Amino acid sequence: MTRIMIGIDTGVNTGFAVAADRGNGGELEQVESLSITQAMEKVKALIEEWEIGNVCLYIEDARQRTWFTGGREKAQGVGSVKRDAQIWEDWCKEQGYLYKMIHPAANATKKKATDFKRMTGWVGRTNEHARDAAMLVFKRFARF
Repeated sequence: MTRIMIGIDTGVNTGFAVAADRGNGGELEQVESLSITQAMEKVKALIEEWEIGNVCLYIEDARQRTWFTGGREKAQGVGSVKRDAQIWEDWCKEQGYLYKMIHPAANATKKKATDFKRMTGWVGRTNEHARDAAMLVFKRFARF
């Protein structure tokens, strides 16, 4: 049975990635950056296509991050990302979707494009947000 995993890197530029686990870990099928509302629409469409019990969202939970560097603007940005994580969690609960909030330290983030391409084999264009979302689901075994 194929299980679909959706990686979400919260923020103004929402990283969005889809991986399919066919028994050998998640193979990337989509990697992109969207607005939060575009990402939510794509989630709905994928759940309609694959059925609710076969799809799980893996959302980076910035609320669990206690470290950051930078000035006041950076702190405001961190607050915004934390709010977005709460919005995603609330939305998943309201919709009855399967989801997991992932601690930022548990994800291999901030990969450079060349390293990401080498590791994953993904040849499409990506930005940092899309790569972070992809690393939430790449080679992950779907256990939900």
